[in-house]
Amino acid sequence: FQQFSDTGSRKEHVKITSEPKPGFLERLSETSGGMLIGFVTFLLAFYLLFTNEGRAVRTAKSLEEGLSIVVPLDSIHGISQQNEGRLVHLAGDLSTSKPLFDPSYGLSIQAVKLKRNVEMYQWVEYEDSKEYEENGEIKKETTYSYNTEWKSEIVNSRNFDREIGHKNPSAMAVESFTAVSPNVQVGSFFLSKGLVDKIDDFKQLSLSHLEDPHADVTRGGDYFYHSDNPRRPEVGDLRVSFFYAGLSGDDPRLGSADKVTVIARQRGDQLVPYPTKSGDVLEILYPGDLSVEEVFQKEHESNTMKTWALRAAGWFSMFVGISLMTRIFYTLVDWFPIVRDLVNVGLKMFALCVASSLSLLTISAGWLFYRPLWALLLALLSVVPIVVARSRVPSKKQQ
Repeated sequence: FQQFSDTGSRKEHVKITSEPKPGFLERLSETSGGMLIGFVTFLLAFYLLFTNEGRAVRTAKSLEEGLSIVVPLDSIHGISQQNEGRLVHLAGDLSTSKPLFDPSYGLSIQAVKLKRNVEMYQWVEYEDSKEYEENGEIKKETTYSYNTEWKSEIVNSRNFDREIGHKNPSAMAVESFTAVSPNVQVGSFFLSKGLVDKIDDFKQLSLSHLEDPHADVTRGGDYFYHSDNPRRPEVGDLRVSFFYAGLSGDDPRLGSADKVTVIARQRGDQLVPYPTKSGDVLEILYPGDLSVEEVFQKEHESNTMKTWALRAAGWFSMFVGISLMTRIFYTLVDWFPIVRDLVNVGLKMFALCVASSLSLLTISAGWLFYRPLWALLLALLSVVPIVVARSRVPSKKQQ
C-alpha cells in the first residue's frame, strides 16, 4: 500500500492598475443600470415566492393522496394483476443483469452505477484584490498566486494573468464517465429511469486487490496514476479513481447488496411514475427498508425544507432588488462621508423591512390562491390581538 502526497509549488505576483475616479454623471449612469437589474430581480422574487407556495401545496396534497391509496406488496417476487396501475410500496435488494466494467483498468463490479473520475495535475490561479484611492485615481492592487493541484475539470490557463510558466494541457488523455446498468430490479420489478437516477449514494471503490493494469500506470492507494513519479507529479499527469452506487448481489469485499424502498405505480413488471389528482407525480426511492409512513414522513420533511429554502431565496432576491433600485439615493450624496454612511444604513434598513413585508404578503397571497380557507383563517387570527387590545380600552377608561 502506497499513498502518494501532493507536492504543489506556489508562485505569486502583484499587479496594480489605476483609472480616473468616475465623475458624478458616470456614477449616476452605472446606478441607473443597476436600478434596471434591481427591478427585474424584484419582479422575479414575487414570481418565485408565489409559485413556491403553489408547488408546496401541490406536493403536500400529492403526498396525502399517495398515503391514502398506497398498497404495500406482500411479496416482491410475484406480480399480482390486482395491483395493475395502482401505487405500490415495496422494499428489497437491488439486482442487475450483468456487472459493469472498465476494461482499460481491468475493473468490474455488480452495481447500478460505476463512475470513473479522472483528475489532472494542473496550475490553478487565485486572485485577491483590493481597491484604494490615491491622487484622485482609483487603484486596484491584485495579487495573483499559482498553485498546482489535482482537478477533475480542465483549467484554461489562457485566461491566467501570466500564462508563461503556468501552462496547462488543453485536454485529458483519459476521460471521466459514468456507466449505468440498463436493467435494475427489485425482486421481479424493473425500476424506471427516474427511480434509477435517485440511486446516487456513491462510495469510493478500493483498488487494493488490483494490479497495475499497464506499464505506464501505477496504483497508489485507491488511485491509478499516469505519472513517471507519482510521489512528485508534474503538470499534465493523471490520477484515476472509481466510485459505485447501488451494490447489487453479495460481494465478498464490499458486503451484501444494497436494499431500497420504492413507492411507484405498478405497470406490468415495471415501476413507473404515478400521476396524482393535484397534477404532481409520485416516484419515490430511499435506501434501506422503510415503512410507508416513514417514506411519506421523509417526503414531507423534504418538501418543507425545499419550501423554506425557496422562501429565503425569494426574500433575498427581493432585498437585493430593492437595494439596487434605491442605490441612486446613495449615489446622490456619496461625496459627503457622514451623510453617505447614514443614508447607506437607512437604505439597508428600508430594503430589509420592505422585503420582509412584501415577502410575507406574497406568501399570504399564495396561500389565498391555493388554500383560501387556510388563508382566511390566518387573516382572522392576525386580527385577534388588535381586537383584544381595543376591547380592553373602555374598561381602563372607566377605571
